[in-house]
Amino acid sequence: MYKINTSVKILVIGDLMIDHYIYGDCNRISPEAPIPVVEVTHETHTLGGAGNVVKNINALECNSEILSVVGNDADAQRVKQLLKEAGSKSEGLVHDDSRCTTIKSRVLAVKHQLIRLDRELTDGISELVEHAIINKLKAVVDDYDVILVSDYNKGLLTPTLLLQIMLIGKQAGKKILVDPKGTDFSKYKGATLIKPNRKEAGLATGIKIKDQESLEQACRKIKEITDCESVIVTLSEDGIALFTDNTLTVIATKALGVIDVTGAGDTVLASLGVALASGYSLPEACEFANFGAAVVVSKVGSATATINEINAQIN
Repeated sequence: MYKINTSVKILVIGDLMIDHYIYGDCNRISPEAPIPVVEVTHETHTLGGAGNVVKNINALECNSEILSVVGNDADAQRVKQLLKEAGSKSEGLVHDDSRCTTIKSRVLAVKHQLIRLDRELTDGISELVEHAIINKLKAVVDDYDVILVSDYNKGLLTPTLLLQIMLIGKQAGKKILVDPKGTDFSKYKGATLIKPNRKEAGLATGIKIKDQESLEQACRKIKEITDCESVIVTLSEDGIALFTDNTLTVIATKALGVIDVTGAGDTVLASLGVALASGYSLPEACEFANFGAAVVVSKVGSATATINEINAQIN
């Protein structure tokens, strides 16, 4: 049975967004165009992107704060309210008049997604916003046990900001865990741990991962590119691979059934951070994260896992 130190504090830095779901019934085709007409029944808004990492940390009864950028709009106010409801502060948000708050709207009918509408600006943040985030990081870094970097490639994590995160975090003696995006992992140089999924690892290394040998080659190359201590690759239905101390270990999935893999990577990142901050070893943290992922893939949408749900899976 796992026991979490609920006094640990985890800092999340990453692209914050709102996941907006519009649910309805679809019984006819529009006379205006050959498209379905959805009669809206209800809508929901939830934290997405790095915000889902925050939700997962809080679901494990730990403390978290996020550093991110939002617009100066109504959706930014909604983000603040959602953070409050999740149990986190919003003092780490920087408002940028030139950006909109990222929101992804999904229209669903009869349990099927019909369309997704993205409202976002993915250009890199300005130097002014970079400095504001860096100053906030310097002010709070000593208060936190672990730093989680959640990159959704929405413009927050510029090379300059990433460099400062690594420098400030290392100077403060903090572990820095990165969930990466893109093909250039050199921008994460200095992180303690890099956690791509199998597809991301393949794209970043140019290695087609088809077996354990090619998986180990990809992990070695990521370690070489980033100078990190360890690499974790999530393998969907095949579990989690841990490469540390020049040794690859594959931990089989704990999932008994998969309904929706949305947000499972966020759960893994949050669970790793919580477990490491609670004093577990890296292999133990991977086992814990694997159980956490098994919980969320059995649910619909970007879900979270509680410590009771994780412990309930252990035979």
